[in-house]
Amino acid sequence: MIKSEELFLKAKKISENSYAPYSNFPVGACCLFDDGKIYEGVNVENVSYGLTLCAERNALSTAATEGKKEGLIAIAVYSPKQKMCIPCGACLQWMAEFRSKSTDVKIILEDYDGKIKEYTLKDFLPHTFKFD
Repeated sequence: MIKSEELFLKAKKISENSYAPYSNFPVGACCLFDDGKIYEGVNVENVSYGLTLCAERNALSTAATEGKKEGLIAIAVYSPKQKMCIPCGACLQWMAEFRSKSTDVKIILEDYDGKIKEYTLKDFLPHTFKFD
């Protein structure tokens, strides 16, 4: 199984493909599913800010196009502009939607000291809209 550091480095690398001409805030995300498959995404902005797609939702949308409906076990998020690039509420809810039923989603971030740190979805979103 892929290690957190490897997943994070993939998110860091893919952030270079971000389309962020308005905010200049590139983000890359890399998600891992319980079958070992990895999906990447970047934020894609639009001049109408409400139409912007976050990197996390982009990665999860890519997974959905391949038929993934559950099984998310980890996601790494990186921005060169901010340490602790915590996913927004919408992205956290999307993670809850696709999560594995057997384990909480691990969220992998870069802490303020530049070290890779692991959290869980419940750390940031203790209550979700999804009922099991």
